[in-house]
Amino acid sequence: MSTEQNHQEPDPQDPGSEDAAESRPETEQSEAQSATGEVEQLTTDLANAKDQVLRTHAEMQNLRRRMERDVENAHKYALEKFVGELLPVVDNLERSIQAMADVDGDFKAVSDGIELTLKSFQDVLARFKVEAVDPGGEAFNPDLHQAMSMLEVPDVKPNTVIDVFQKGYTLNGRLIRPAMVVVAKSAANNTSEP
Repeated sequence: MSTEQNHQEPDPQDPGSEDAAESRPETEQSEAQSATGEVEQLTTDLANAKDQVLRTHAEMQNLRRRMERDVENAHKYALEKFVGELLPVVDNLERSIQAMADVDGDFKAVSDGIELTLKSFQDVLARFKVEAVDPGGEAFNPDLHQAMSMLEVPDVKPNTVIDVFQKGYTLNGRLIRPAMVVVAKSAANNTSEP
């Protein structure tokens, strides 16, 4: 037997050989469609994964910024309660100086000592960025002042602070205690009817 006899060419007359030739392109076409579908799916999955990575990265940056801000605020306002407890001492020193001013000269040395103590106390507070809010003569600001009463004062513009009962204080710009004030109000119209 020769090799030529073993190799048979499809007979164009044989109906079975045509079915095999037609089914090959359909199989190749379905394989190509399947591969195209897989490529599209993988492309979609890759795009979703990239999007997720970008979102996670942005979320981590935001979290890092928030944590840095929280740590900064914790350092900045750590003394808030402590300062709040010290403020009545400052108030009492100021009151004692006012009371000593009304007394005869016998207590001048004591008064001077209290003034020096108050001054050193205020210097320490200033070093730690504690500032007094003393709004005498300023316009009333509800963010910094607490109105204790309102009085009609003819020569003063309405909503002006005319007296300060107690100074307010801020720590690094944040209000610790509002200033307790008396505010001028507009004079009531006292017109009587005829």
